[in-house]
Amino acid sequence: MQETMDILCPMHVVLSRTGHVIHAGPTVQKLRPGTAMMGRRFLEIFDLKRPRAITNMDGLRSIAGTKLHLQLRDAPNTEIKGVLVPGPGDGECIVNLSFGISVVDAVTEYALTSADFAATDLTIEMLYLVEAKSAAMDASRKLNLRLQGAMIAAEEQAFTDTLTGLKNRRAMDHVLARHAQWETRFGLMQVDLDWFKAVNDTLGHAAGDHVLQTVARVMVEETRETDTVCRVGGDEFVIILPYAKGSDAMESIALRIIERLTRPIPFQGEICQISASIGTAIYEPESGETMAQVLDNADVALYASKHGGRGRQTVYTEALRTQAQNLAPPTGRPTVDSD
Repeated sequence: MQETMDILCPMHVVLSRTGHVIHAGPTVQKLRPGTAMMGRRFLEIFDLKRPRAITNMDGLRSIAGTKLHLQLRDAPNTEIKGVLVPGPGDGECIVNLSFGISVVDAVTEYALTSADFAATDLTIEMLYLVEAKSAAMDASRKLNLRLQGAMIAAEEQAFTDTLTGLKNRRAMDHVLARHAQWETRFGLMQVDLDWFKAVNDTLGHAAGDHVLQTVARVMVEETRETDTVCRVGGDEFVIILPYAKGSDAMESIALRIIERLTRPIPFQGEICQISASIGTAIYEPESGETMAQVLDNADVALYASKHGGRGRQTVYTEALRTQAQNLAPPTGRPTVDSD
């Protein structure tokens, strides 16, 4: 009889007339593997939550057939459902137990498998459904992560210059818009390469690409991680420096870049020789200037560097704008060949 009950109801206990456990099904024993259930009073192992006020075996027998709400007294305090019926022996009772809706937590807590439940127990179906749902959720999570990664990669690509790996003009506009929104002080450098056209004309575009990549590396090395270096045209670059302290610090950075870019750049046994002209402007939030005006200020300063002999840097002042306007031909502001 007990072997049959262990197969049909692996979560059952048989109680004596006094309420002591005289047999426990194999799954019930897994709930307390380090503690012997045999010989212990049922109500010492389980706390009867409902119906209340039952403290002895006579009380349990009086509610035979009623749904019991139990909880294991020792940690983990798993909640158990049960029903008590009279047993085959004199005064004996059988209590069949179930985890109810907490079966998923219990399976994890006690490392249970389908073999720990009766073959016809609907718990098995629930476990299959939970397992299928978990697999579907895991697949969905992985798909979402892939889609999110692809979206981030696409956004990064949209903001990146493919040749140099620097930010592009679109990224520059985005960063400037953020600074305008945050009203933070920043410095801006317009950088234009000198003699770059001669490199392309004499050594070819492969040499020109090598020079641009070298220039990009130099600019990144001479700026901070918080700065943004952008390639906005063929040989035109913009550097955005958040929280710039003043024109002296900006000048120091610009001079380091210029010094490094005047060094010969070897390419396939040839030497590429360039320099850089830089115009610098500082955005003050209280000035009321737009981002377009800040870019134009740096452009005016860049023109002054080009007009002053190239290979130098100039910080924007209103006097430079007046000077540029005086030098402008009738058709507009003077232009200087970028090389």
